[in-house]
Amino acid sequence: MEAEILSQPVVWKECLQALGTSATVSEICDQVPRAGEWLFIGCGSSYYIAQAAAATFVLLGLQARAVPPSEVLLFPTLALNQRALPQIPVLISRSGRTSEVLQAGEFLEKKRGIRTIALTCSPGEPLEKIARFTLYTLAANETSTVMTRSFTSMLLALQYLGALVAREQGLGSGLKALPDTFAPSLSGAHARLREFVNTHDFLDYVFLAQGPLLGIAKECALKVTESSSSYAQTFHTLEFRHGPKSIVTPDVLAVFLLSESGYDAEVEMLEEVKELGGRTMVVANRADHRARKAGDLVIELNLEIPELARLAAYVPCGQILGLCTGLKKGINPDEPRHLSRVVILNSAV
Repeated sequence: MEAEILSQPVVWKECLQALGTSATVSEICDQVPRAGEWLFIGCGSSYYIAQAAAATFVLLGLQARAVPPSEVLLFPTLALNQRALPQIPVLISRSGRTSEVLQAGEFLEKKRGIRTIALTCSPGEPLEKIARFTLYTLAANETSTVMTRSFTSMLLALQYLGALVAREQGLGSGLKALPDTFAPSLSGAHARLREFVNTHDFLDYVFLAQGPLLGIAKECALKVTESSSSYAQTFHTLEFRHGPKSIVTPDVLAVFLLSESGYDAEVEMLEEVKELGGRTMVVANRADHRARKAGDLVIELNLEIPELARLAAYVPCGQILGLCTGLKKGINPDEPRHLSRVVILNSAV
């Protein structure tokens, strides 16, 4: 898991280069209706990719939503748009074998007559036989049970596609610049997080974010839970003061993923948690004196690219936090309890 986390900048670069020469990407951009609604579908970590991708598309001026495949299968009237707007479902599965994603794809293709796009790290799997188009992030495939570089690489692939569909050159250029500019920050964050975990003890974790970073916060919380068998929650940053802040104690680590767009309001919540006696960790592109004063650990990304292009860069901090916490607890993060690399069901939903 550690090697796969640290390999991300190199893998991102390879995946983006492959997408840049992909005939399938060009075909999708030519054939999908610009006025359609993108429906991103995935389970677990892939659902959080879907949430971050949908937020990206909406901020680019496109119609988009994220839904888990179980909702498509069990409550299709809620999950599917009932308006005349054409839908563009994207089926996300690292393995290409996730049962519920396959079942949702078959439902959409065969029962609803809606053509789908697949995104996977694994060629030759059942998912590509269901979908009309398949996008691959082959370099991101991994051995670990938990998703690390596959999560960030598939997110970048969808953001890259969104930039092309929306003709947003700034985002596209930012994504291409991300791997090289982020590599130094990753190395420094790894060392600081390892030291922080080794010198602190926490019983629970809460991850706070707003806007397009909310799905990222959910993934970070999941990485801590999966890798260290620790309890982690996620809230919108400003919603935390409306009840959830009752959990604040020195034994709970509150992790703030600070956006640029909502920075001042989010830092106010950070200061409030610190005043209540909480322990805090901050991940921001750049932190001012207020954030540094209120943060027990502050990680700065220092990226000169558009805010939307930075989403993937927040994820490794959660991955490393989970990894180091698991190792400290004597848990092998490569073999998390009760989990398997692929969820394959014996019976249909």
